[in-house]
Amino acid sequence: MYLEYYKLTEKPFSVTADPSFLYLSREHREAISHMQYGVEERMGFLEITGEIGAGKTTICKALLNTLDERTKTAFILNSNLSEIQLLQAIVEDFGIQLKNKNKFTMLTELNKFLLDQLRRNNNVVLIIDEAQNLKSSLLEQIRLLSNLETEKEKLLQIILVGQPQLKERLASPELEQLRQRISIRYHISPLASDEIDAYINHRLKVAGSDGRSFFTKDAVDEIFAYSGGIPRLINIVCDKALLAGFTAGTKAIDAELVKKCSREIEGVFQ
Repeated sequence: MYLEYYKLTEKPFSVTADPSFLYLSREHREAISHMQYGVEERMGFLEITGEIGAGKTTICKALLNTLDERTKTAFILNSNLSEIQLLQAIVEDFGIQLKNKNKFTMLTELNKFLLDQLRRNNNVVLIIDEAQNLKSSLLEQIRLLSNLETEKEKLLQIILVGQPQLKERLASPELEQLRQRISIRYHISPLASDEIDAYINHRLKVAGSDGRSFFTKDAVDEIFAYSGGIPRLINIVCDKALLAGFTAGTKAIDAELVKKCSREIEGVFQ
């Protein structure tokens, strides 16, 4: 609706997990580096956590874009599955063809696939998003998948990605065996206040901006105050502010306009 007004080619602040818009903050760069290291060194289990809207799914997609053709991947976005459904989703995402979809057959075919990839000198990575929603029985099933290994190395690298509650889940006594197998952990913190302006301008540039900043310094400060540095909240308030600027006929987004948009987002209209 406002793209032509601001001379943009696409929406700069969509909340979809589009890696082409990823701003590599210090935290995101560190998270991707930890995942790359864990995958390349065949470390087995990795745990990546962050608040809602911190960009976890986006960096997972960005990671997938960095992996070469010798790394086979499965990315499970829906964690609200039964044990059989999860196993089936993993097998199918790896492209394994099945004649029978019972648990024994799926585990057997998955093991064959992993051994075949090892013979080809390939690596295999499983990423499970929203892992904090997994039941303990499912987390135990995932732990058992890590038993698929040779005497020297892991056949499957498993990255559990979730909200901070994932750490609490894994701290329970019944999951101690799984917790002990996690070799790399990283928590994605929100953007720092000095990164907000660069984040906003990066997304505007990707969306076709000529480099002009529509947000005043006071507006950027207000965006940080509202969002706490959470990328999804930054996107939501910036998108609404651009729409409000278009409606008001101004291309200068100031702090007062951001405050007004923030109140409306929260359902406060006074």
